Amino acid sequence: MNLTSTLYRFFFLSTLLALTCQSTQAQTASDYPIKPIRFILPFPAGGGTDSLSRIMAPKLAQILGQPIVIDNRPGAAGNIATEAVTRSEPDGYTVLMGYNTALTMNPYLYKNLPFDIQRDLQPITLLATAQYFLVVNQSVPVQSISQLVALAKAQPGKLNYSSGGPGSSLHLAAELFKNKANINIVHIPYKGGGPAVMAVLGDEVQLTFGSASAVMPHIKSGSLRALAVTGLKRSPLTPNVPTLDELGYTGFNVTSWYGLLVPKKTPEKAVATLQSAAQKVIQMPEVREAMAKQGLEVATDSQAEFIDLIKTESQTWSDLVKKIQISVN
Repeated sequence: MNLTSTLYRFFFLSTLLALTCQSTQAQTASDYPIKPIRFILPFPAGGGTDSLSRIMAPKLAQILGQPIVIDNRPGAAGNIATEAVTRSEPDGYTVLMGYNTALTMNPYLYKNLPFDIQRDLQPITLLATAQYFLVVNQSVPVQSISQLVALAKAQPGKLNYSSGGPGSSLHLAAELFKNKANINIVHIPYKGGGPAVMAVLGDEVQLTFGSASAVMPHIKSGSLRALAVTGLKRSPLTPNVPTLDELGYTGFNVTSWYGLLVPKKTPEKAVATLQSAAQKVIQMPEVREAMAKQGLEVATDSQAEFIDLIKTESQTWSDLVKKIQISVN
C-alpha cells in the first residue's frame, strides 16, 4: 500500500468517525434525558435546598422518565458544590440546586474563587422564594420601623442585632438596612439562624432578621414582634406587616431563593426540558402545599427574570461588601 493510499484511508476514516460522533451527539441531545440526572446541593441533608430537592425529585422523575439523584456537597458556604457543577460536563445531567447566598453573595465575600457564576453557569428557572422578618424582643419599646430607627439614632451603638454568622444572608440583610437607614447598630454573630433568634428571645440582643421557620412560632406566641418583611410584597404569613420597600427603603429586596442552574454550553434542548418539567412540578398542589409549610412561595419568574435577579442581587451585595469591607476568607 503506497503513501497516497494510506493517507486517503486515514482521512476517510477520520471523516467517518467525526460524522458518527456528531450524529451520536445530536441523537443524544434530541433524546434527552436518557440516563439519571444528578442534582448537586450546596448544603447537607435536612436543610432548605435538600428539603426542596426531595419534594421535587419524585415528581421530576415521573415527568422526565429518569431518576433524580440527590448529591449533597456541603462545605465552604456552597462554593464546593458550585465549583463541582461548573467543572462538570455541560450535557444536562449535572444540575445545581442553587441558593442565593452561594450565587450572589459568596463571589464578593470570598477572594480568588476558581469559578465565575455569570460566566460559568446557565440559569434554568427560579423555583421558590422566602422572605426574612425583622423582629425585635418584646422589651424593645418600639412598634414600628420608624420608631426603631428613631431609637437607634437617639442611642447610637446601643442596639445589638444577631445574625447566623459573618457573611451570612442575615448579616448582610441587617447591614443593608443599617446602611439605608443610616443608623449605628452593632453586629453580634452566632452559629446559625436558630441561635440568632434564640439570642433575641433571651434578650441578649434586641433584634434580628430571621427566616419564617425560625421566627413565625415566636411571632404567633407574642414572644417576638415583627416590624417588617424584606421582600417587595407582604408575606401571606403576616399580611399586616409592611415591607421595608413600602416604608420608604426603596428597592429593599432581600429574600432567600432557590433555582436550578447548569454549566454554560449545556444544550438548549436539555435546558428547555428541565425548565418545563420543573415549572410543572412546582405548580402541583401537593408540591405547593409542602413548600408553603416551609415558608416558601412558588416563583413564577421567567428564565430572563431569573438571570436579571442574579445580576441585580450580585450588584447589590458587591456594592455593600465593598462599602463595609467584610471578607470571610
